[in-house]
Amino acid sequence: MFYRFVTLDVFTKVTFCGNPLAVVFDAIGLSPEAMQNIAREFNLSETAFVLPPENPEGTHRVRIFTPVAELLFAGHPTLGAAIAIARDEGQACDSYDYKFEEGIGLVPVSVSRNTDGNFRAELSVAQIPERLPEDISTSQWADILGLDKSTLCSNETETSQWSCGAPFSFVPVASLSALESAKINLTQWENHLSTSQVTGVFVFTQETNDNRVDLRARMFAPSHGIAEDPATGSAVAALAGWLVDADKLEDGTHNWVIEQGVEMGRPSRLELEADVKNGRITSVQVGGHAVVVSHGEITVS
Repeated sequence: MFYRFVTLDVFTKVTFCGNPLAVVFDAIGLSPEAMQNIAREFNLSETAFVLPPENPEGTHRVRIFTPVAELLFAGHPTLGAAIAIARDEGQACDSYDYKFEEGIGLVPVSVSRNTDGNFRAELSVAQIPERLPEDISTSQWADILGLDKSTLCSNETETSQWSCGAPFSFVPVASLSALESAKINLTQWENHLSTSQVTGVFVFTQETNDNRVDLRARMFAPSHGIAEDPATGSAVAALAGWLVDADKLEDGTHNWVIEQGVEMGRPSRLELEADVKNGRITSVQVGGHAVVVSHGEITVS
């Protein structure tokens, strides 16, 4: 059988930048094993499969696979799939609202078309950022990342794990040079994280060379077949928890722009918003643009 697909670059307005994604339409009849094989064939960080909803409140069911595993939730496949569906439906309007059934639950996504023709999507997380136990020390993270401990932020509490459905360890570093030097030591990763449920490690710094950007980041997820990811929406959503907790932010709406993928030659720009009330996060939104790169059909026998 033939299944239609498109590929997009997400969190960018420019082709061959951002995070590549494959979206397979009308994936009815594909088994989880077939979906995993297709994701492995595309060999992108994620592939999204669009299915009819099972929940009466949902508009579509979306399943997300890395080359080696299915994910309950991921940001760039959610946003990219929404833009792909909006383009495919070809409705004569400039805004679309969806509710995707994902492993974590219903994820609201809005899509808008700018006056320049570019599409932008924004998701609202189904799960507010939750802090999880982190049993890796700053020294161990330095070994895993191939960095001197002095380049990591010195406060042990600043290295912590957060999740909006996909758990990430967050490791702040002191400078751009430290961020650029980070390189996963796979032996150390296996020694410390072989039995961990963490999706990946999100390394970031508040030092940037662009005054329009608040943070620069990299994300490594070798256990999921992703040596490095150009843009990670699910990690940025969970990052809101770290930022509110670490900076003790006041009530109100807070916004950040995160740059990722620069070291890979695929610069990405992710927009993060969090609402805080009574010292607690009440909502998180992650947004960005995407552009279609290719389309075609894939054969599944």
